[in-house]
Amino acid sequence: MGGHAERDHALFSASGAHRWLECPGSILLEKDFPDTSSNAAAEGTLAHELAEMKAVNYFYPAVISKKKITYAVKKMKENELWDDEMLVHTDTYVDYIRDVSMKLPSQPRMDAEHKWDYGKYMPPGYEAEGFGTADCTMVQGEKLFVIDFKYGKSPDGRVSAEHNPQLMLYALGAYEVYKLLYPIKEVHLAIVQPRLNDGISEWECSINDILEFGEHVRERATLAVSGNAGYSPGVKTCKYCRARAVCRARSDHNVKQAFTLGEMPPLITNEEVGERLLAMRDVVKYQKDLQDYALKECLAGKEVQGWKAVEGKGKRDWTDQDAALSKLTKSGVIEEEVLWEKVPLTLAQIEKAVGAKDFHDAVGEFVVKKAGAPTLAEESDKRKAITNKVTAEEAFKEEK
Repeated sequence: MGGHAERDHALFSASGAHRWLECPGSILLEKDFPDTSSNAAAEGTLAHELAEMKAVNYFYPAVISKKKITYAVKKMKENELWDDEMLVHTDTYVDYIRDVSMKLPSQPRMDAEHKWDYGKYMPPGYEAEGFGTADCTMVQGEKLFVIDFKYGKSPDGRVSAEHNPQLMLYALGAYEVYKLLYPIKEVHLAIVQPRLNDGISEWECSINDILEFGEHVRERATLAVSGNAGYSPGVKTCKYCRARAVCRARSDHNVKQAFTLGEMPPLITNEEVGERLLAMRDVVKYQKDLQDYALKECLAGKEVQGWKAVEGKGKRDWTDQDAALSKLTKSGVIEEEVLWEKVPLTLAQIEKAVGAKDFHDAVGEFVVKKAGAPTLAEESDKRKAITNKVTAEEAFKEEK
């Protein structure tokens, strides 16, 4: 329990499966690059630790008691990344698990944060490099459940359970263990993203679908270590690849998209607008990755032809603000009230200080969610399309 950040990562990790299955060449390309982390990842790790304890408490209270969770939360609150919203969002995750389990004929077996081995689908010599840790796995009768908790809050990071390779790999590993005790025929995959509206995605398939996927995994993993894998750069494929900044295939792909557009017509059609946006969607992200890499190299004393690291624009700051303001007022050059501006905290800051539940109970009636500014999204996005055109129904309503 609790060692989420220190857990081993397999070469053929389940969490990176969407990348290496699509771009098998990335397996050997990125293996010598260091792992990097972020505040968002650390925040997710903290939330996962709490979610794990709550799930175990629901099924096995003798293993983790409410008292133990209360003590753990007290310690977690000392972490600078702690947010009281974690209590609410992890409840949503455990509520989903509870609702699924209560619909079953009897209580399922539940494994939280369990390491599943799918090494039998790896190439010879790489069997130990096929494993992953699933947030929640349940089995009851003929049904296997794999449920994943995602703590991201960006709509662009919405994850679908349908044909999700990460969850399907967990299912492969779990099936190898469970099949001796349970006659599994169906598999239920689910993603719970409580920080997103409509953040639950579910998909069901047969165990034969999972086993067929296993053969596909074997084929792609074998290709990955063959030395002739090739590369398939793309927005989602490259997003978390450790070699993304200096991968030649990605670089050539983006340079081609940015500069090899052919003869430019006087005007392009909306169809061409859509096609070019899709073709060039990784160009800006790649430029940022390349700039970050070049800056690190320059700061390390290495040469990047045509570039150097320089000091950015600085800003002035007080060495002792209280002393400075006190001297200003005592000198009589300015009145004290002019130096201060009384501004309330933002809605989000107040909610964080009060706690989501108490905030809602006390002033929820005064809160309204305004529509966000229009933003462009790909057609696969789950959000409803909007236009500036007024419908007949809206026009009639205005007339009335």
